[in-house]
Amino acid sequence: MPGIVFITGATSGFGEATAWKFAENGYDLILNGRRKDRLDALATSLESKYNVALITLPFDVRDEAAVNAAINGLPEQWKAIDIFVNNAGLALGRDHFHEADMNDWTTMIDTNVKGFLYTSKAVSQLMVKRKKGHIINMGSIAGKQVYEKGNVYCGSKFAVNAISQGMRIDLLPYHIRVTCINPGAAETEFSLVRFKGDAATAKSVYSGIQPLTGEDVAGVIYYCATLPEHVCINELEIMPTRQADATHFNRQPD
Repeated sequence: MPGIVFITGATSGFGEATAWKFAENGYDLILNGRRKDRLDALATSLESKYNVALITLPFDVRDEAAVNAAINGLPEQWKAIDIFVNNAGLALGRDHFHEADMNDWTTMIDTNVKGFLYTSKAVSQLMVKRKKGHIINMGSIAGKQVYEKGNVYCGSKFAVNAISQGMRIDLLPYHIRVTCINPGAAETEFSLVRFKGDAATAKSVYSGIQPLTGEDVAGVIYYCATLPEHVCINELEIMPTRQADATHFNRQPD
């Protein structure tokens, strides 16, 4: 079964954990991330431990020209991408709509929607030629339910969910599977980025619950990707046991 897996946003969180999961199981990897130093360090570690073939593509998904140049410029044998984990994304700020920073909104839309589109279109074109492939889009419970101060981040993840459904329909004639995975509270760098380095506030998000880890979500991604080819999980939600939906938690004293 092993083949080629392309992961965006591979330098932390779900992306990094997913890279480790697939490498452990013998897959060759194309890894993307903005932080070249982290990307190179991850690549070195994976190659050393698992002896997998690996290519790094240090581009920003918001840069359409860079996305297309990197993906279209892959060596021919590396264009046979079997699994694409469309993971790059972020939240910035947790503000009421009328008080939010427009720069935060722009960055989220450019990354979570436009960057998501740039990468998935370029990869899907390669898959269509082969009539084979699996696109796994990282959504969020925020793409299913809006919560206070979530506004534009939630909107960007609603877009991911809707576009995933559209992809599934449009790519159906080419035997391409499309899965959208929607995690709940997961303790990665997500909240630290959202709260712009405020570690105490970021930590408080997970107070009283045992949140998901990157490894938890990577295991779900791997499961979806390694089902028989005639089976496709279109959409999946994954929550900590103490979280029912976007706003309902059973928090215990720390």
